[in-house]
Amino acid sequence: MDISDCNTNVCSRSAIAIFVQELADAIDMKVYGKPIIVHFAQHDYDAVGYSLVQLIETSAITGHFSENNRDAYLDIFSCKSFNQDTVIQVVEKHFAPQRIRAAFLSRGVNLPLQAPFQEYKRVSQNAL
Repeated sequence: MDISDCNTNVCSRSAIAIFVQELADAIDMKVYGKPIIVHFAQHDYDAVGYSLVQLIETSAITGHFSENNRDAYLDIFSCKSFNQDTVIQVVEKHFAPQRIRAAFLSRGVNLPLQAPFQEYKRVSQNAL
């Protein structure tokens, strides 16, 4: 998800921690340990902000929260399905973005091929 023009919660480590816990609960994911939330990129005005990693039993929730332009980028990877509308609702509640762009993909090599995925043939070891 790309979310833009958010409130000041994108600038707050504690607000991000509350958000990720509520998100995990809302989409019925079991968290593994505490979230890692680190402030990065002080050298870059557009990128400075918090990065998030929250391991969940079925994979991870990650994100970056850009404090100067009030944008955020969120990825939820899970082998367990979840309600996409619930994700949008929790994001709206915590960050009040003016715009949201989201892509929800079903993954698996036995599923029909869908954009943005492309099929690649195995390269032989001799070609490397």
